[in-house]
Amino acid sequence: MKLLFNPEDIERKVILILKILHENSESQGARVIARKMQERGVHLSERTVRYHLKLMDERGLTKLVGRRDGRIITTMGMDEINNARVRDKISLSISRIDTLSFKTTFDVKKRRGLVPVNISFFPQEQFKKALVIMKPVFKKKISVSDRIAVAAAGTKLGDIVVPEGKIGLATVCSILINGAFLKNGIPIDSKFGGILQVKNGEPLRFVELINYSGSSLDPSEIFIRGKMTSVREVARRGEGKILANFREIPSLSRSLAEEIIADFNKAGINGALSIGGVGTPVCQADVDMHKVGLILTGGLNPVAAAYEEGFDIDNKAMSTVMEYEELRSIEDIQ
Repeated sequence: MKLLFNPEDIERKVILILKILHENSESQGARVIARKMQERGVHLSERTVRYHLKLMDERGLTKLVGRRDGRIITTMGMDEINNARVRDKISLSISRIDTLSFKTTFDVKKRRGLVPVNISFFPQEQFKKALVIMKPVFKKKISVSDRIAVAAAGTKLGDIVVPEGKIGLATVCSILINGAFLKNGIPIDSKFGGILQVKNGEPLRFVELINYSGSSLDPSEIFIRGKMTSVREVARRGEGKILANFREIPSLSRSLAEEIIADFNKAGINGALSIGGVGTPVCQADVDMHKVGLILTGGLNPVAAAYEEGFDIDNKAMSTVMEYEELRSIEDIQ
């Protein structure tokens, strides 16, 4: 007998709604939630979303805020996300990469358009000291770009609201390279995020890696929390371990890729650390036949340096997009 309502399908939609609420500090209404679900390939009418929200209120997963239909996620809702089926968590990371790549509209020659960013939250009283730690990392170009955005509590970075008691920092994400290649017709396969050993100022080998296709979190967040980096030592002495990402592109696109990377370097965007030969390993990472390996700098390296020094930082890697013109050089930030 065919079920009119598939329990697994309903559960999947409930988890997606909870994730959307979790990603935003402000309450979200049915109309906004329906739009954000559509961006992720799930098409529900505003009326249907409102029906789901009402049932989720009754289960204690969400809470109605104000006179309209704005909702926030509850503690029970957070627990529901954490206990969600493993199948729904797998490949979440790679899906975020694909979504942000598509949203990237940055024009390197005009130096404007949307760029993908990571968002980090610092306690207000710690931010100035953390900035002192991070500046040398930007100066040594151990980041995608030295352009950042800073926001106070209650204001937004992209569509992310900075929580009370925090200072928000936006750093350019390496997905910018994915977006640029995509716009130029170059297919790019995002393989893994890892810890890259640096020796004498040059990339040597990957010592840790996490495949994007099997992770619900950005690998950089995991490595930072595990204090597995030594970014400050790389900035000081040219030796240590930094965050990096591994990509593959078709061998026929290598020349065009090099041209794009050169244009980015002229614009002060140092996203690409190394590009290999056809089918040859890069930093001891194997490359498929007829492909070229590409190593990208981790956008959260400056934040990792601050975390190494004990600063209390909450990261939301690969979180949103911002206009490039809204970003300022780190040297202009007081």
